Amino acid sequence: MTIETPYLLFLGDAHDPLAAKVAQGIRDWRPDYAVGQFRMEGCRADMKLPDMTLAEAKAAGAKTLVIGVANRGGVISPEWKKVLVTALEEGFDLASGLHNLLRDEEDLAAVARATGRKLHDVRVPSVKYPIANGEKRRGKRCLAVGTDCSVGKMYTALAMEREMHARGMKASFRATGQTGILITGGGVPLDAVIADFMAGAVEWLSPDNDPDHWDLIEGQGSLFHVSYSGVTMALIHGGQPDALILCHEPTRQHMRGLPGYGLPSLEDLRDLALQLARVGNPDCKVVGISVNTAAMSEEEAKTYLAGVEKRMGLPAVDPYRHGAARLVDALAQV
Repeated sequence: MTIETPYLLFLGDAHDPLAAKVAQGIRDWRPDYAVGQFRMEGCRADMKLPDMTLAEAKAAGAKTLVIGVANRGGVISPEWKKVLVTALEEGFDLASGLHNLLRDEEDLAAVARATGRKLHDVRVPSVKYPIANGEKRRGKRCLAVGTDCSVGKMYTALAMEREMHARGMKASFRATGQTGILITGGGVPLDAVIADFMAGAVEWLSPDNDPDHWDLIEGQGSLFHVSYSGVTMALIHGGQPDALILCHEPTRQHMRGLPGYGLPSLEDLRDLALQLARVGNPDCKVVGISVNTAAMSEEEAKTYLAGVEKRMGLPAVDPYRHGAARLVDALAQV
C-alpha cells in the first residue's frame, strides 16, 4: 500500500507513553514524516511534537492521520470516532495498525466513500504465506528476543541496521509489526497471520540472500509473556537466527499488562531462547544484550550496563542511547 506522508500522529487518550509506541517509533525513526500530534483530553503521552488541530495540521501539509496508539486488544475506541470522522471530512486519509480494522467500522467506511478518502489497515496480511518447512536458507539472520513486550526489540534491530549500513555492511531490517511496517513501508503483520502460517511467513520475509547479508528480524512479544508468546516462537523457528540479541527494560515491576507476573532474568531468557532457536539452527549464538535505559539517568545507565556485561560476559548496551556499534562488532564475529 502507499500511505501518503507526512503524518499527523493521533495519540488519542493514551494512558501512558508506552501505549503510544507506534507514534513514538515513527517520531524516532522517521521524524520527517511527523508534522505534529493530536492529543485528546486525558492523554498522558507526548511525542514532543507540536500539538495541532486537524485544520492546523492540514495547513502544515499533513496528508494522513496515523493512529499512533497500540492499546491492549488493538481496538478503535468509541471516544476516538468523532476525531476520525472529522479527519476524513477535512481531507485526511486514515492509517492504523490495530487489530480492529478501519474498514470494518461502518461509519468510518461510509464517510471515506463519501469523501473519497483512503483507509489504510496495515495489520492485514496481503500474501498467502506458506507453512514453514524449516529448510536452511542462505544468508545470515539476527533476531532480538525480550524479557517482556515493548522493551526495545524493534529499536535494537533498526539501530543495528543503521550502524551496519554506515559500515558498508549488507543488512535489511525485516518488519514484523505495525510500527515497523509504517516506518519502512513493508513487512509482515505477524500477529494477524493465522497461527499455522506464522513461521512460514517469517521464512517468506527472510529468504535466501548473499552469504554476507544480514536480515535483522524485528522481534515481537516474549517467550515469558502468557498473552503473546506464540508470535515469539514463530519468529524463533521461522527466522532460524544465527544470532540472538537479548532485550530488557530493567525498571519494570511486572510483565506488561500482567500485574501478577514478574519478569524473567536475562539468564532465563538466554537459556530458553537459545534452546528453542537451536531446534531450527544448531549453530545459533547469543551475541549481545540490548537494554532500554530510557527511564534511567546517564550515570545509572552506565552502571547498570557495566554490571550486566560483567555478569553475563556479553556486550551490554543501549543501542538507541549510545549506538549499536558494539552489538554490530559482536555480530561480525558470527
